[in-house]
Amino acid sequence: MRVLISGASGFLGGHVTAALQLSGHQPVALVRRPARGAEVQWDPNQPLDPAKLAGCDAVVHLAARNIAGLWTNQFKQELLDSRVRGTRTLATAVGESFRRNGQPRVFLSASGDRYYGDRGDELLTEESSAGVGFLAEVARQWEAATSPASEAGVRVVCLRIGVVLGRDGGALKPMLLPFRMGVGGRIGSGRQYMSWIALDDVTSAILFALENDGLRGPVNLVGPSPVRNDEFVRALGRQLHRPTIFPLPEFVVRNLFGEMGQELLLTSVRALPAKLQASGYRFRYHRLEDALRAALG
Repeated sequence: MRVLISGASGFLGGHVTAALQLSGHQPVALVRRPARGAEVQWDPNQPLDPAKLAGCDAVVHLAARNIAGLWTNQFKQELLDSRVRGTRTLATAVGESFRRNGQPRVFLSASGDRYYGDRGDELLTEESSAGVGFLAEVARQWEAATSPASEAGVRVVCLRIGVVLGRDGGALKPMLLPFRMGVGGRIGSGRQYMSWIALDDVTSAILFALENDGLRGPVNLVGPSPVRNDEFVRALGRQLHRPTIFPLPEFVVRNLFGEMGQELLLTSVRALPAKLQASGYRFRYHRLEDALRAALG
């Protein structure tokens, strides 16, 4: 399978590219700079010539601006635009290419588990409603931007990605330094749920979604065992053999990080991978301890 992939140079895109190659597929990078070799150049803010998708069986769209930063109004608009405009550009080209020659047949696009907003202890599946908040609205518009592809008949999967556990990136990397220094601890009350997923399961599930014609629409790309923040913190401390006795109070989070801290650190998302499990995907990592052990080498 020839797979066009955006964000191939990023943390997740790099691992997905490697997994595609190991599985015998042919990944082709979408790049903004001048293309080299088989690469395809694009500008997320400009229409993409559908002819550039000729011969591609699938498109995996993972490119988006990092959400960490100072959430000014301008920065928030850039976060939204980087997701919606790029997705709409690709979805439009994919849809037109499919109408012309029947390819690509599948379009996988990243989204986020913050689609659900702050939901406390509620169990969330793909059937659950959208939440409220900035990131929930971003995810809603992000997914809606795939409609030109789905309306053309392309199988579209929106990957609601949770907290990815990998050593060289994702959510785990910035946590390691304070914990290794022995100053880690729960955030806020510690009762907010974290929908974690091991990096190996992210890449395997994406390949599964590419090859499984029964999967379409939103798919929770999370592990089967979400945990509360205080449980996550204790598990990470055990793996690093460090104490976890320095909590980060909620008022400190709000004062230091503002809206970003509320949405990324204090929001509770207890999402379950209902569609993946119903489709027969078998997770490699069910237990947080095992996923952390693998991520930490």
